[in-house]
Amino acid sequence: MEVSKNVTVIPARKHTRKSKNEEKPKLRVAAYCRVSTDSDEQATSYDAQIEHYTAYINGHPDWELAGIYADDGISGTNTKKREEFNRMIDECMAGNIDMVITKSISRFARNTLDCLKYIRQLKDKNIPVFFEKENINSMDSKGEVMLTIMASLAQQESQSLSQNVKLGLQYRYQQGEIQINCARFLGYTKDENKHLVIVPEEAEIVKRIYREYLEGASMLKIARGLEADGILNGAGKEKWHTSNVNQILRNEKYIGDALLQKTYTVDFLTKKRVKNNGLVPQYYVENSHEAIIPREIFMQVQEELIRRRIVHTSPNGKNRTFSSNHCFAQMIICGNCGEVFRRVHWNNRGKKSVVWRCVSRLENTGLFCDARTVPESQIEQVLVTAINQTLCDKDNFLVTLQNNIETVIIHENDQTLDAIDKRLEELQTELLKLASSKADYEDVADEIYRLREEKQKVQLDNVGRDELKKRITDMGDFLRKQPTAITEYDEPLVRRLIEKVTVYEDKFTVEFKSGVTVDVDE
Repeated sequence: MEVSKNVTVIPARKHTRKSKNEEKPKLRVAAYCRVSTDSDEQATSYDAQIEHYTAYINGHPDWELAGIYADDGISGTNTKKREEFNRMIDECMAGNIDMVITKSISRFARNTLDCLKYIRQLKDKNIPVFFEKENINSMDSKGEVMLTIMASLAQQESQSLSQNVKLGLQYRYQQGEIQINCARFLGYTKDENKHLVIVPEEAEIVKRIYREYLEGASMLKIARGLEADGILNGAGKEKWHTSNVNQILRNEKYIGDALLQKTYTVDFLTKKRVKNNGLVPQYYVENSHEAIIPREIFMQVQEELIRRRIVHTSPNGKNRTFSSNHCFAQMIICGNCGEVFRRVHWNNRGKKSVVWRCVSRLENTGLFCDARTVPESQIEQVLVTAINQTLCDKDNFLVTLQNNIETVIIHENDQTLDAIDKRLEELQTELLKLASSKADYEDVADEIYRLREEKQKVQLDNVGRDELKKRITDMGDFLRKQPTAITEYDEPLVRRLIEKVTVYEDKFTVEFKSGVTVDVDE
C-alpha cells in the first residue's frame, strides 16, 4: 500500500539575544576611519570623521557604539601597519562587534585582495560592512561583485597616485631639491625650511670616525671606542655596529653632496624598496648643503676603503687581507720571500717575549724561508735610529724631499677633470632632449656611467698625489721643527712617518711615507 508524502514547512526565524528585561538587544556598531597623510588638512578630515560617526551611530536608537577605530597618517595599500584596523578585526572575530561602518571602499582598503579577504572573513561571522559613499552592504547578494569592482578602482587610483608622487619626486630631484630623513642621520638635522643644517656635537663624532679610520683603525675598533666613550649612534642606540661606521664612511652627504634615489619602490602595495642598481635614474647634486668632511679627506677614505678591501696574493699563494691589529701589522716585510711578518708571543722556559716572524715559517708552507726572528723591542729601536738618521742629515733629506714634491706636481691632471665635467654637462643636455622625444638614450647613459667612473678614478689619483705631497710636506716640517734626536719609541710618530720596514739578515731598510729610505745595520 503506497503512503503519500507529507511535507511540513518550518519557517525561518531570527535568533536574537535577549536582555534581562527581555528587550531586543541593540546592534553593536563600530566605525573605521583613516587618513593617508599627516598634513593639517588631513588631520581636520580625521577629526571630522570621528565626530561624524560618533553622532551617526548614537543617532540610531537600536544601535550602540562599539568603538571608533581610526588610523592616522597610514596608507591603505596594505594592512601591516594599520594597528587600529587590525584591532577592529580582532574584536569582530571575538564577537564584540556586530556591524562595521566606513566612509568608502578606499578608506577600508586600497588593495583589492585585502578588501575582499577581510569582507569574506567578517561575512563568515555574519558581520556586515556598510560603505556609505558607495551605499554597499557586504551582506547583500550583489555586494561582493560591486565590492570587487569598486575595490579594483580604488587600487588603480592608488597606483595612479603613486606614479604621480614618483614623477613629482623625480622633477624635484632634477631641480636639485633633496629630501633626506634625518631621524637616523648622524651629524645633520633640518631647519624650519627643511634644509640640512649641521649638529656641531654630532659632526665631531663623524670627524672622529674619519680621522681614526685614516689613522689605521678598523671599523670594529672605531665602533668599540665609540661604545666605550658612551657615544650614541644615529638611531640613538648605545650599540655600534661596523655597518654603522661603514655607512658613515661612504656617505657622500658628509661632503655636502647628495646622491638621490639610491633605492626605489618596486611595488606600491607592499611598499618594498630595493637598491637601485641602474634600473631607475639617479641624481647627483653637488654642494647641496654645508659639508662636515672636506672633500679631499672623504676621497682619501674612499681610497683606503678600496685598499683594505683588496685581497693580495702573497708569494706563497696565500690570500692576505688588511689588518689593523697592531701598528706593525703589514708594515714589517721579509727581505727573503717578500711575505709579511706576524706578531708572536713567545714563552721560552718561562721567559715571555713578543717577537715578529715571517708568516712563511709560521704557516709551514711549501715556500721555505729561514728569515730571522726579530724581537719587537729591536724593531722599535731600529725605527728610532732611522728617524734620528734623517734628523742628523736633515739638509740632504730636505733637498730630496723638495725634488720628490716637484715630481708629484708635474703630474697634475686637473685639465682631464675639467674636460670630463664639460662632457658630462653636454651629455646632460643631450639626455634631456632624448627623454622629451622618448628616443633611445642607452648610448648616452652608458657614456655618463663611463665618465663618472673615469672622473672618480681621476679624483682618486689626485687624492693620492695630494696625500703624497702632504706626506712629503709633513716629513719636511718634522725635520725642520725637531731640534734634537728622539730618545724613545713614539707610536703616533711611527704611524705618521713610516711606510714599511724590510728585514734582511744583516740590516733593516726603513721606507718613510715621503719616499725617503734609510738603511739601519744590524
